[in-house]
Parts: sequence; structure tokens; C-alpha cells
Amino acid sequence: MAGSEVPSDIDIAQAAEMHTIDSIAARIGLERDDFDFHGRYIAKITREKCSELIGRDTPDGKLILVTAMSPTPAGEGKTTTCVGLADALASLDKNTMLCLREPSLGPCFGMKGGAAGGGYAQVVPMEEINLHFTGDFHAIGLANNLLAAAVDNHIHHGNALGIDPRRVSWSRVLDMNDRALRDIVIGLGGVTNSMPRQDAFQITVASEVMACFCLCDDLMDLKRRLGNIVVAHTYERAPVLARDLRVDGAMTALLKDAIRPNLVQTLEHVPTFVHGGPFANIAHGANSIIATRTALKLADYVVTEAGFGSDLGAEKFMNIVCRKAGFSPAAVVMVATIRSLKMNGGVAQQDLTLENHDALTRGLGNLKRHIENIRSFGLPVVVALNRFVKDTPEEVRLTIEKCAHLGVNVIESTVWEHGSKGGLDLARAVVHIIDTVPCDFKYLYEDDLPLWNKIEAIAQNIYGAREVDATKAVRNKLRRFQEEGHGRLPVCMAKTQYSFSSDPKLLGAPKRFDLAVRDVRLAAGAEFVIVYCGDIMTMPGLPAVPSAEHIDVTEDGRITGLF
Repeated sequence: MAGSEVPSDIDIAQAAEMHTIDSIAARIGLERDDFDFHGRYIAKITREKCSELIGRDTPDGKLILVTAMSPTPAGEGKTTTCVGLADALASLDKNTMLCLREPSLGPCFGMKGGAAGGGYAQVVPMEEINLHFTGDFHAIGLANNLLAAAVDNHIHHGNALGIDPRRVSWSRVLDMNDRALRDIVIGLGGVTNSMPRQDAFQITVASEVMACFCLCDDLMDLKRRLGNIVVAHTYERAPVLARDLRVDGAMTALLKDAIRPNLVQTLEHVPTFVHGGPFANIAHGANSIIATRTALKLADYVVTEAGFGSDLGAEKFMNIVCRKAGFSPAAVVMVATIRSLKMNGGVAQQDLTLENHDALTRGLGNLKRHIENIRSFGLPVVVALNRFVKDTPEEVRLTIEKCAHLGVNVIESTVWEHGSKGGLDLARAVVHIIDTVPCDFKYLYEDDLPLWNKIEAIAQNIYGAREVDATKAVRNKLRRFQEEGHGRLPVCMAKTQYSFSSDPKLLGAPKRFDLAVRDVRLAAGAEFVIVYCGDIMTMPGLPAVPSAEHIDVTEDGRITGLF
């Protein structure tokens, strides 16, 4: 295609002929009482139906995890590949469902744009999914901020729990990139406005409420987790929980409908759950366990994604999500792109469209390590080479030739341009590897390994680090968590997505570097320990020219420029 002839994602989505959501539900055996309409093309599955399906003593479908090599700032088309693979499996008459995360408004209005796939491999209705959707993110943000308000209100009205205002650890959230809110002072203006103190905002996807929401079994498990959230410490250094403030019930009430999976469809009408949305660089990066468990009872093949590369989303999917949920992938698809290979081979972002065979070859070291990471979990892997319009035939030929030496099957994917037809070879390869290659799934570390050693296991075995560099204060925190009985929890690494290290400029497959850990935090509700590496921020900022500048609405209400 010539550049001027390439339609935008939103143009393709708006031209699509969608099926009504009741007909999509019928394809997976759902009846009218099993869901509630949110308009003609979106539905929420009832909690009762999810519980009934999850509780069935029937075999689960095969779970296919899609991850990627280290990305460029524009992303490598992982969600697009997910959608195209699901469409291709369905076109091969496989009973297939797709499970994705809900997009955040932060990147939607920031750098990457929408997150509903792209081209002819999208989930629809694209505008609603990328914007307010069914209000799940708003509910999560409100539950988080209710808890934050309760903390300051308790201090204002006498502070019976003895909360030390200097040791309040619960942040407010907003589903928007806003660097000005990273470090703020609240409570100014006199005694009626509560006590002044330092505070901060995180983006909603980084909230522990989001993690509780995505990792819970059901509504009561969500309430239990919310109640366990540590929000502050007293003057005597004793933890203060959300349950102590008596708002865990109200927080759960705000989430009682949000917890129900959202049903939509792909452009080719494959049933899709879009539910939950943690980022994989600052959170655990997978859709809700409830949605995935439900899909595994409704379909023979379930395609899902884990955010960013194998060092982030995939590692957390294996060590946190699978550990909690009790399922594991039957196969993994590793998305690679020529532009990411070149960037990891040393090419500057503005030069990625220029042909550079030497950089392509150098970048294979990054892909190789990601493949080895997946194999370390005992799982078979297929590489999907996601084709972009500006990739040259010679670059594609060279990439496939070089990848042959990695001992993995490399399949071209053109689902952005051709939909399911561009993913048929990938779908066949995935089915073949599931049918012929046995899995020997294993976690990277056992529950009883000390927290510090879990961090070392990830840093050394997944990232390729030499040592972990942490201050005495960080080590003391980990020791305290261990002594308080939290040592069996998994760890959730928060670091840059652009490098195996904590330095976003250290690309490729670096070795003999030290991983810089600057802080750790107990997420008792989510049931993991967050490890902050390098300069990673939990409230992103907008770029110089944010995507929001290109989004508009016409007189008849049609949204333009969303992606």
C-alpha cells in the first residue's frame, strides 16, 4: 500500500459492520439472562454466570499467551497480533475467544494512542473501548480515592488510630498522564481543610485497587483484598489497613458491577472479553483472572496478552497470575518487529524506517534473550514477525534467515493489513506447537524463597543482571516484610519497558550490569511486593505533542483522530 492509501484504525473501525452483542454471546453459548446490555454492541456477563462456568468440572481450553521483544516507544503491535491470531484461529473453525486489557486514557491521549488493536485486527466498538467504555476504570479510581479521602478524614476528625501523617502511603489516582501531580501538597488553606501533608497521584492502572480487581476470584475475595490494603502506619509503626477505616465495604460496592467481564467482538466477530487494565511496567500487566477463567470454560482456544516484553508482562503472568489463578499457557507467541530489532541494534528512533541490515543483525540478541526467557518457564514459543508497511522485502528475508539460527519457528504476520488472512500461518503454527510440543510449565522461583532472592532470581535469570544494587533502607524494608509474614508473596517488578536493565538507554541484550532498586512497597491486598527499579514513574507525563491534539469530534458526533 502507498502511504496515502492506508486508512486509519478509526476509519476501519467506523466502517465495520458489527453484530449485535446478543448474537456474539450466543456464539459462546450464553443466554439472554447471562448478561446485561450496555448498548447494542457491549455487554457485561453476570457474576452468577461467571461463577457457574468457573466452577464447572470440565476441561479448560488451551491458553495462548502473546508477549513481545523489547519495544520501541510506538509499540510493536502485540494487541493487533492478539486480535489477528484469534480471528485466524476462528477462521480455521477453532472455537476461540480473546481476552484483553481495557485501554487507559493516559496513553490514549499521550504517546501510543488507542489500545484496541489496529488496522483490520481490532476489537470494536473501538471508540467506546478506548474512551469511557463501561466505566470500570472510573469505578476503580473512585474506590481508590474514597480510601484516600477516608485516610485524611480520619486524621482530621481526631485520628483515633494514631496515623502518622508522614507515613501515609496511599496515593490518589487519575486515569490521565499528568506529571504535575507526581509530588504535591494537600490540605492547605486552614484547619477546615484537614492537615497539610505531602501526597502524590498515580495513574489509575498503577493502583493496588486495580491489581486486587484483576487478581481476585470473586466479589467477596475482592472485598477481602481491599480490606487488606495497607494505607499508612501509626506513630508506633503499626500498619493501618483499609479495613481499619471501615470503607472496604463501600469500595467493594463501587466495584460490584465493574468486576463483571465486558463482552465485545473483533472486526471478524470473535467474542472478546476486555476487562481490567494494569500496565506491565508499573503493575502486573494482565487482564482479570475472572475473565480469563470464564473464557477458558467457553472456548477451546483463548488468546490473551501480557504487557510489553517477556521481562515484564510475561514474567509477571507466569510468576504472579498463573500462580494465583492455577492456569498456565499451552504456548507463547513472541511478537517481533524489524523496527524493534533495529532499535535494539543501535538505530535512533527517527531513523527506524531506513534500511539497516547490520543493526537488524545486532538486534537479534534482544529477541534471543526474550525467547530464552519463555523457554525457562518450560513453554514452547513461536515468533510472530509483525510486518509494517514500510518494512522492505530484503529486511524481512534477512530477519527470517537470521532467526532460523535461534531454533524457533518464525512466522510472518500481516494481520494489520489483511485481518485473519494475514494470520493463518501463525494460527496453524500455534495449533501445531500446542498439539506436538509438550509443556513443562514451572515458576521461576518457589514461594518460600526469601523476597530478596526472588528479586535476584528475576534480575539475573530474566534480565541478565550481574547483581542487584539496593540501599540499606530497601533491604531493611524487605527484611521487615519477611518478618511480618509476607515472605511467601511473589514480587512485582516496576521498571522501564525499553531495556532489560533499569536504564532505558541500555538497549539490546546487556550483560554485567547492576539492577538499581530504589524502593519496595508491600501490596498486601494484591498479595505481592512491588519493587521499583531505576527512575520508573507511576504517573507518566504527556509528550511534547500528545495524541490528544489530534482527536476531535464532528457536528454529528463522529470521533476523529483517535488513532
